Order: sequence, then C-alpha cells, then structure tokens
Amino acid sequence: MNFLAALRKEWLEQWRTYRLLMLGVVLVVFGLLSPLFAKYTPEIIKLIPNGEAIAQLIPTPTVMDAVTQYIKNIGQFGVILALLLTMGVVAQEKDKGTAAMMLVKPLPRVTFLVAKFTALALMFAVTIAIAGAACYYYTWLLFGALDVPRWLALNGLMLLFVLVYVALTLFCSVVTKSQAAAGGLALCLLFILGLIGSIPGLGEYLPGQLIAWGGGLMAGKAEAFWPALWVSVGMIVVALMGASLIFERQEL
Repeated sequence: MNFLAALRKEWLEQWRTYRLLMLGVVLVVFGLLSPLFAKYTPEIIKLIPNGEAIAQLIPTPTVMDAVTQYIKNIGQFGVILALLLTMGVVAQEKDKGTAAMMLVKPLPRVTFLVAKFTALALMFAVTIAIAGAACYYYTWLLFGALDVPRWLALNGLMLLFVLVYVALTLFCSVVTKSQAAAGGLALCLLFILGLIGSIPGLGEYLPGQLIAWGGGLMAGKAEAFWPALWVSVGMIVVALMGASLIFERQEL
C-alpha cells in the first residue's frame, strides 16, 4: 500500500511539473521526424548551392534509413532526457526537505526510491511507445510496413537502454547533495561507459550493444546480444541497491 501511494505521488508530480508532457513531446516529435528526415534529406540538400550534385551521391532512401534515424534520435535524446529528468529526483527533495516529510509517514526509504524509479520507468515506457507508434505510422506511409514483432523488440531494447541511465542517474542523485552535482557525476559515468565500450571485446557486454541488437533485428539479422541485456538488467539492480544502501545511512 505504501508503494502504491508513493508511486501515485511520483506519477502526479511528473504530470503536474510537465515532465511527462515535455518528455512525450520531445520523443514523439523525433519519432515523427525520423522517417521524414530519411525520406526528404536528398530533397533538402538540393535546395542548397550545388546541392543537385551532392544529392546524386546519396543513395535512394529506404525503410532502414528511417529506422536508423529513429534509433539514433531516440537513443541520444532518451539518454539526455534520462539524465535531465532524473538528476534532481532525490537530491532536490533532500535539499528542500520534502524527502524527510515523506519518510515520516512512515515510508521505507527503499520504497521511496523504488517508487521514483518505477514512475520514471513508466514515463519513459509510455512516451517511447507513443514515439514508436508515430514513427511506425509515418514509416508505413513513406516506405512501407515494418515487421511489428521486431519493431516492438527494438523499442523494448531501447527502453531498457534508457532505463540503465535512469537508474545510474538516480544513484547519483542519492549520493550527491545537489542536482548539479548529480548531473555532473552521471555525465562522468556516461563517459566512463563510453570509454569501456570502445575497448575491443568489452563493448558487446555493455548497454550500448542493445541498440546494435535492435538495429540488427530490423535489418533481418539473427545475431543476439544476451550478455548485454543481462548486464544492463544487473546494472539497474546494482544501481538501485547501492542507492538504497547509501540512502538508508543518510541524515535528512
């Protein structure tokens, strides 16, 4: 019961602060624009000086160009928004004193954190689902229908990819005292993961490989990257457990 009450509070807060609306607008716009960019980029290039010659060098756009554009946009902006929307969820409440007020209900601290992560996960799940539906519709109009099961799998993998950074940023929001510090620490972790991923043989175990897996599915490739999936799930669990252990020992 405490969890449901805390989750409802978090969901209402996302709605009233327009975070849900902002996230939805950004992701849906990029979902809509991805196939449009893929389809009309050659036409746009023709409008610039000497654009005709450049446009002739660009291959005829295909459905995979729309998919690739979608993966790039949602992957990049999903991570950016994960950092921006998560970095203050705990640090800001500790600073304002609202966290202490919530925890005297009594509300277990682990429930407090899990409710926050769950609300954020639901928010990203809903908005990515809508963005995926919008992209699918425009891709169908401009290029043709996509394979629905593979499209759902791609969006599921992208959601898991984003949730890794939600969990890591939530951890940073717990261990730091300010929203800015949480954002800075989360950026450092993002940079470190990028460096580790560039090491040959290690990248296939990191969350970024989920994006490659999803793109491969849409291209008809059967290669799967299950280690990256389980490592991503493990990172989320470890981040939440670490945040809970630290939060239990903090004075509010």
